[in-house]
Amino acid sequence: MSAPNAGDTAWVLVCAGLVLFMTPGLAAFYGGMVRTRNVLAMLQQNMIALGVVSLTWVLVGYTIAFGDDAGSGLFGNLELFGLTDLKVPPAPNLHVVDGRITIPTLAFVLFQMMFAVITPALVTGATAGRLRFGGWVLFLAVWSIVVYAPIAHWLWHPGGWLAKFGTQDWAGGLVVHASAGAAVLAVLLVVGRRRDWPHTAAPPNSIPLTIVGAGILWFGWFGFNGGDGLQANGLAAQAVLNTHLAAAAAMLVWLALERVTDGHSTVVGAVSGAVAGLATVTPTAGYVNAASAVAIGALAGLVCHFALKLKYLLRLDDALDVLAVHFVGGMLGTLLLGLFGNRGVNPLGADGLFLGGGGGLLWRQLVGVVSVVAFSFVLTWLIAAGVQALIGLRVPPADQERLDQAQQGADAYHLGGVTSLTAPGAPRRRTAAAPAGEPSVPPGQRVRVVTALLEPDPAANSADLRDALLAAGAISVIVSDAAVATTTPQASLLPRGYWQDQPLAARLRVTVLVGADGVGAVLDELDRMGARRADTFVQEAERVQS
Repeated sequence: MSAPNAGDTAWVLVCAGLVLFMTPGLAAFYGGMVRTRNVLAMLQQNMIALGVVSLTWVLVGYTIAFGDDAGSGLFGNLELFGLTDLKVPPAPNLHVVDGRITIPTLAFVLFQMMFAVITPALVTGATAGRLRFGGWVLFLAVWSIVVYAPIAHWLWHPGGWLAKFGTQDWAGGLVVHASAGAAVLAVLLVVGRRRDWPHTAAPPNSIPLTIVGAGILWFGWFGFNGGDGLQANGLAAQAVLNTHLAAAAAMLVWLALERVTDGHSTVVGAVSGAVAGLATVTPTAGYVNAASAVAIGALAGLVCHFALKLKYLLRLDDALDVLAVHFVGGMLGTLLLGLFGNRGVNPLGADGLFLGGGGGLLWRQLVGVVSVVAFSFVLTWLIAAGVQALIGLRVPPADQERLDQAQQGADAYHLGGVTSLTAPGAPRRRTAAAPAGEPSVPPGQRVRVVTALLEPDPAANSADLRDALLAAGAISVIVSDAAVATTTPQASLLPRGYWQDQPLAARLRVTVLVGADGVGAVLDELDRMGARRADTFVQEAERVQS
């Protein structure tokens, strides 16, 4: 056995870092699409996987997945428990490492660890707003050992039964996406639906955060798919190129379908299509050529877009469409390998139906899909039901829309419509505030309080609002956020083509203290800003003695 190859080792370590980066990317991707009061909880549910699963992987997950086969092809033995007795670097055929090229075992351990981390984190997108944090941590630990590690052994260890059967999975169409998708089905049966679903929808709190997360995922996926050959060579380049092309094709197809079905091509649709393409090409990236990758991506955009309706057909509250994007995408890509597989790209692969290989590979891929989905679904349901019975996995209904406060005692955002109004002046260092001046109304004098509701846009500049009202005779001005009931609900577009009728519309409540002789001028100024007289009130008031 030759010494470890420095270039290959460096490439695998870089890819491990890229895949690690995908977990915070997934957190941002999901975090931007949940309710404002559930953002921190979603971020933590994803980030905690880096802590929990990393340790379970080193202690026992790695030896189950990549230890010497115990003899059945179902799992490895426990000789590598805690990594206390590492053997020679791995050389599984599906990772295209031969006797002349090798990397340190620890580089392989680290690379595979990142796959183990992100796989169960995919579940959080489906269960948004319903997971108890302690129960989720326990679920992560058990699932990563009992479900993920054996499936990885089946497909990615040369002694695994599906590997010997001939089922292929380049980077996780089955090990990652299909297993996580089946887990979603099982967990949703345990935690149930959100209150009022499907009659109410949850508007995203930050689409820009979602786009940033999607960009990180796309970037990290180059390591996700590019590193699975464990070599810095032409096959790695082919896998990275295929990854990008499939994402691009899926994005364009998804946007076209959105335009036809919903009338708009949205940025959330763009990244949803891209992620669907990335998930679908994952099992095929190192086994197909570039043209096939484009076709696979296009099919992903088509099939996964229409799979958005799957959760309604199954009556499962999949909050962020994990089933449509990851579950359907992973299974679709696995089966498409049976059509597009090309030994000319990778001699260790097999020709698919379209390359003259007959239906043998497609059959082996189908067996892999059924086996992984069934195993993950049954075991996940048992784990989730056990956690629910032991310490609870589902949060109380009253906490579903306030998880940040219930679980962390904090809020992600502290800005409202008032504090986000523009104002003049350059940023400057904070200085001691000057004492507030005394009101110009003596104690005991009668004044008027004028209250009006304004559209946010006409009052977009806080200085203009203040100056105009003070010039009209206002003594003080208070602005706060408000919402008004509308006779005709306002339709608002939600991600991925969903709509929501909002019966409450955002407004600014302006409260003005003014002398009796200035009421008319203040009302005229409020009228100019768009206030409706029917929503404007004038009350007598008296300054309280200090």
